[in-house]
Amino acid sequence: MSIHLNGYDWLGLFGHFLSLSLMAIGGAVTTIPEMHRFLVIDQHWLTEAQFASSIALAQTSPGPNTLYIALFGWNVGLNAGGYGQAMLGMTLSMMGALLPSMLLTYYAARWCRNNRDRVGVRVFMQGMAPIVVALLLSIGWLLSTGNSPQGHYMHNWPLWLLTAITAVLTWKTKVHSLWMLIAGAILGALISL
Repeated sequence: MSIHLNGYDWLGLFGHFLSLSLMAIGGAVTTIPEMHRFLVIDQHWLTEAQFASSIALAQTSPGPNTLYIALFGWNVGLNAGGYGQAMLGMTLSMMGALLPSMLLTYYAARWCRNNRDRVGVRVFMQGMAPIVVALLLSIGWLLSTGNSPQGHYMHNWPLWLLTAITAVLTWKTKVHSLWMLIAGAILGALISL
């Protein structure tokens, strides 16, 4: 498939993903039908096969669930003329999809930090703390028991021990989590040798 895109088309691609990012309540996956309408039906920038293949490849690949957005942009760019346009399409699609949520997170966190003495902000932070702790515990549980047969969790005692040590270090020290992540990667590499 070969298409021709001008500057307004590239801007339209960026703008469309920007608007979809603001509508993605429940995750980017909820906007796939709108992406299909725009990219395949209205603009004819992708074929049905390219659209479906992008989603299938993204879902089978390790990494973020929104990888298909980069693949949509990549395929639009390939259809427009080559690898330079593919990089442009991928960049515009991902920046459009990520920019609103990044800016919203940045400014909300900044506002909360600057207004941390307000009662509403304190109540919100105190209410969110148990939720964050519960989510972190559930992630630790899933990572520690993910490859265990049902009911046979104790054979993963090294993972449990590492999880407990990490939790205590996080709770009782000011060691940055990036250092713990690096240490975990090194330990994992050493154990797998």
